[in-house]
Amino acid sequence: MEIKVLGTECAASNSLERFVNKAINDLSIDAKITKVVDIIEIFKYNVVTLPAIVIDNKVVAKGKVSFDEIKDLLVDNSSKYVYTDMYLS
Repeated sequence: MEIKVLGTECAASNSLERFVNKAINDLSIDAKITKVVDIIEIFKYNVVTLPAIVIDNKVVAKGKVSFDEIKDLLVDNSSKYVYTDMYLS
């Protein structure tokens, strides 16, 4: 999975990047994360509301996104299944 966090070096985009990293670790998802700060590159995604999340070249969220929403987006867009002990009985 390839994830891009689009945004300038503002508090909101930095926070979003931290949330995405934490969600990936919590869910044990194998992903490559890139932060895109170049406004020309950001406009290529037809995004004007920042920050934004792109998963596998698809814009999946713009603006303020909660940690739980980020986790849901990652699970919905992940081809990897995460198993825990509660599923093994």
